[in-house]
Amino acid sequence: MPLSMKVNLKTLTFNKILKKAPIVSLDGQPVLLFNQQYPSLLIALEHKKVKVFSECRNGYCGACKTKIISGTVTYHTEPLVELKDDECLPCCCTPTSDLNLKLSSEGCDVVTRPGISAKVINQPQTKS
Repeated sequence: MPLSMKVNLKTLTFNKILKKAPIVSLDGQPVLLFNQQYPSLLIALEHKKVKVFSECRNGYCGACKTKIISGTVTYHTEPLVELKDDECLPCCCTPTSDLNLKLSSEGCDVVTRPGISAKVINQPQTKS
């Protein structure tokens, strides 16, 4: 006897609240879509070749302190240093909204179109 399953609207459930992955920008330049692929903001930034000074792996907390221009983060471990409202420690946080950081995008992989990235290269300006 073949097994059959009755399906009705009560057995089908959908997540009606879809949360958009935060876009992380550096001085307004979009660099990455933070989609929980990385355990921390610092690792995601390092993967995109963003220059962030950090000594976290050497036991010095606070070296990666970064200024937040706009946006919010959440901490997965309590920071060991005091932070101002507009600062974060990328080593122990993840963005909870679109995030704009006061960091240079020079030399890192930036978003140009969905699925395509390019390196930021400083071009000397020519006088006309």
